[in-house]
Amino acid sequence: MLGICRGRRKFLAATLLCIPAITWIYLFAGSFEDGKPVSLSPLESQAHSPRYTATSQRERESLEVRMREVEEENRALRRQLSLAQGRGPAGRRGNHSKTYSMEEGTGDSENLRAGIVAGNSSECGQQPAVEKCETIHVAIVCAGYNASRDVVTLVKSVLFHRRNPLHFHLIADSIAEQILATLFQTWMVPAVRVDFYNADELKSEVSWIPNKHYSGIYGLMKLVLTKTLPANLERVIVLDTDITFATDIAELWAVFHKFKGQQVLGLVENQSDWYLGNLWKNHRPWPALGRGYNTGVILLLLDKLRKMKWEQMWRLTAERELMGMLSTSLADQDIFNAVIKQNPFLVYQLPCFWNVQLSDHTRSEQCYRDVSDLKVIHWNSPKKLRVKNKHVEFFRNLYLTFLEYDGNLLRRELFGCPSEADVNSENLQKQLSELDEDDLCYEFRRERFTVHRTHLYFLHYEYEPAADSTDVTLVAQLSMDRLQMLEAICKHWEGPISLALYLSDAEAQQFLRYAQGSEVLMSRRNVGYHIVYKEGQFYPVNLLRNVAMKHISTPYMFLSDIDFLPMYGLYEYLRKSVIQLDLANTKKAMIVPAFETLRYRLSFPKSKAELLSMLDMGTLFTFRYHVWTKGHAPTNFAKWRTATTPYRVEWEADFEPYVVVRRDCPEYDRRFVGFGWNKVAHIMELDAQEYEFTVLPNAYMIHMPHAPSFDITKFRSNKQYRICLKTLKEEFQQDMSRRYGFAALKYLTAENNS
Repeated sequence: MLGICRGRRKFLAATLLCIPAITWIYLFAGSFEDGKPVSLSPLESQAHSPRYTATSQRERESLEVRMREVEEENRALRRQLSLAQGRGPAGRRGNHSKTYSMEEGTGDSENLRAGIVAGNSSECGQQPAVEKCETIHVAIVCAGYNASRDVVTLVKSVLFHRRNPLHFHLIADSIAEQILATLFQTWMVPAVRVDFYNADELKSEVSWIPNKHYSGIYGLMKLVLTKTLPANLERVIVLDTDITFATDIAELWAVFHKFKGQQVLGLVENQSDWYLGNLWKNHRPWPALGRGYNTGVILLLLDKLRKMKWEQMWRLTAERELMGMLSTSLADQDIFNAVIKQNPFLVYQLPCFWNVQLSDHTRSEQCYRDVSDLKVIHWNSPKKLRVKNKHVEFFRNLYLTFLEYDGNLLRRELFGCPSEADVNSENLQKQLSELDEDDLCYEFRRERFTVHRTHLYFLHYEYEPAADSTDVTLVAQLSMDRLQMLEAICKHWEGPISLALYLSDAEAQQFLRYAQGSEVLMSRRNVGYHIVYKEGQFYPVNLLRNVAMKHISTPYMFLSDIDFLPMYGLYEYLRKSVIQLDLANTKKAMIVPAFETLRYRLSFPKSKAELLSMLDMGTLFTFRYHVWTKGHAPTNFAKWRTATTPYRVEWEADFEPYVVVRRDCPEYDRRFVGFGWNKVAHIMELDAQEYEFTVLPNAYMIHMPHAPSFDITKFRSNKQYRICLKTLKEEFQQDMSRRYGFAALKYLTAENNS
C-alpha cells in the first residue's frame, strides 16, 4: 500500500514537471499559422487578421477552453502532491498537523458494487479534512451487564486510533450508567466527554413496537435519537456495541462532508440476503431498497432530520408496515429500511468497509482484499466470535487485541487541543505535586492517590432484598492467583458476595472465561464481581476492600479475606445474630473467630465440636498462632471454646479480627498497600469510633494454605519496605490523634508498649 502511494507521488511529481512544458509547446505551436504568430484573442484576431474565418475562430475558442482545463488539472495535481507529501509515515500518527485527510467514499451503488476496494485504501487523493481539535460525537445504546462489558472493547478500539476529542452520548439503562459512569470517571482519558441519557425513560417511545430481535426494546432506541440527543447537536455517528474500529473514527466523521441535497442518513448496504427474502421458504422480510442497509454504523444529520420531521416519518411507516408484518425481526433496522424504501433520497451509501458485517450468510469478503482495507468490523451475529467466516481468525485476533489491551495506555494527551477542566484530574495533580519525589517512601505515598480504572459488576448480578432487613454480604478482595477459592466460598456461603478483583485487562478476560466455564459460579447471580485494573507496583489491598464494601446491596457486611472459608451455615447464623445483638441500633462489630490449617486437603468441620476436636489433634490452629499471635489473641480463644453466648472483648494493639458490621462503617485507610497494617488500622478506627467488639460463640472461619504473596515476600526481604511501613503507621496514628483527640492517645501508648 505504502509502496503504491509513493509510486503515485513520484508519478504526480513527474507529471507536474511535464504538463507545463507540454502545454506550452502545444499552445506555442498552435499560435502560428503559416509561420506567423496568431493572437489567442478572437476579438484581437478579427481586428488585425484578414484571414480570419468562422472555422479558425472555433478552433481558437476550443484551444482556449483546453488551455483552461489543462491549467485547472495542473493546479489540482499540485494540491494533490502537496497533501501526499504532508502525510508521510512519520506524521500520520501525531497531532502536529492541523488537518488530515480522510477516505474518499462513494454514495453511488453501482460504483460501490463494481470497485468497492479500489478507492478504499487510497491515501493519496484529495480528501475532505477534519479540524485537528474538532470534537467527534458518538452515540451508543447500551443496556445491561453484558453490553456494558462489550462497549468497553468498542471504546478501546476508538481511543486507540483517535486523534480528535471525543464526546460519547450513551443511551443507557440504570445498570449500564452505573457501570460506565464509574469506568469513565476512573479511566480519566483526556479529551473525552461522556453524557448519559436515561434509556428507561425512552421505553414508552418504542414499547408499542413488537420486536423479535435479541436486543429487545433497547434495539429500537436509535429511532428516537433526534428527540433524545441535545437540540444543538447537528450530527452524530451511531454505533452498535459489537463494533470494532480498525482506523481513526475521524475518517468516518469526514464523510459527513460528502452528503448532498436531502441525504441525512449514512449507511452501509446490508451484506446478507436477508432483505431479498430468499433465505428460506416463506421468508418475508420488511420492505427494503435492494439488499437494504445495516444500522450497526449510522451517520445521522440530526438538524436536517428534525426539520424533515423524522419522528413523524418513521412512526407512520412503522404503523403502516406493522399492520402486515406484526413485528420487527431486526429491530430498528427494519424500520430504517422501510423508511428508506419510500424515501431513497435520504440515504448516502457508505463504502462497505465502514461496516464489514460478520453475520451468517454474509458477503463481507467482497469489502476487502487486504488488511489495510478494513475500517470497521461488525460482529452482528448472535454467535459473535463463533460466527463462520473465511477470515474469522484474523478478525477474532484483531478483536482480542483490543479486548485485552491495557486501557491505561489510552490515557494519552491530545497535544495542542484544549480540554475541559476536570476537577478530579486537577485535584489529583495538585496532590501529587505536593509529594516529595526524593522521599524514599514516595512510591508508597503516591499509591494512595492513584486512580485505578474500575469496572463494576463485570458479570450479571441479581439481588432480592430480604424482607426482614437482616441480610449480610460477604466482602473480600483477590488477585488472579486466588481465583481457585471462588467456587469453594460460593459453596460455603449462600448469601450475597461482593468481590474486588485486582487484574490486568488480559487477566480480566481469563477470569471471564473461567467464570463462564464454572457451573458453580454461573449458578450464582448474587455475586458482584468488580474489576480494579492493575496500575503501579503495589497491591492496593485497602482500595480493593473499599470498592467491594461500597457496592453491597445489604444493610450488613462480613469483612473477610479470600483465603478463608466460612463455616457451613454461617450466613444464616449471622442474620440471626444481627437481630439478637440489635446491630441496627448499636455500634457493634461482631467477631467471627479465625482458624487455619496447614493442609491443602482438609475435611472441613461441620460443627464447633468437630472443630475443637481438630484443634486438639493439631489439624487446625488459631489463625497466625505461629507467626503473629497478637493479631487475634484478644478474641480470647480459651473463652470461646466453652462460650455459648456472645461476649465482649477489648481492643488491643495489632488486633485485626474479621468482623460483621453495618454498611455505614468507616472505609479502610488507603495509605496501607501491599502487606502490613491494612486491617489493623481499620480495627483501630472502629475502636476510635466506639464500636463494641463482640465475639460470636458458634461462628468460625478457616484460612486455607497458599504460597506467600509477592507483597509479603517484599516485606520480608526489603528493609526500605519495612521502614516505610513504620513511617506510615506513625503518620496514621498522628492523624488519629488529630481526628479523635485525647481518646486516641491510647493507640500511641499501646504501640510503644507492644
